[in-house]
Amino acid sequence: MTAEPVGMDLKTGAAEPLAAHEIRAMRERIDEIDQAIIDLWQERARLSQEVGRTRMASGGTRLVLSREREIVERFRAALGADGAQVALMILRAGRGPL
Repeated sequence: MTAEPVGMDLKTGAAEPLAAHEIRAMRERIDEIDQAIIDLWQERARLSQEVGRTRMASGGTRLVLSREREIVERFRAALGADGAQVALMILRAGRGPL
C-alpha cells in the first residue's frame, strides 16, 4: 500500500487545490448529467411500455423488430459498438426481456 502524497485531496486525487476545485465542479456537473440520464431513461421506459400496451390492446404484436433494429443502429452510428449495447439495455427497460 502506498501513502498519498502530502497535500493530496483524497476525494479528487488532485495534488493542487485549484485542480481539486475544478475536479469537484466537473463532478458536480457529471452528477447532474447522470440524474438527467436516469430521469430520461425512466420516462422512456414508461412511454415504451405504454406503446406496447396500446399496440397489444389493438390486436398488434408485442414488439416491432424493425423499430428495435432502427433504434440499435441509431445508437451504434452515434456511439459506436458500445452504443448498440446501450440501445439494447434501453429497449429491454421498456419492453422487458425477450
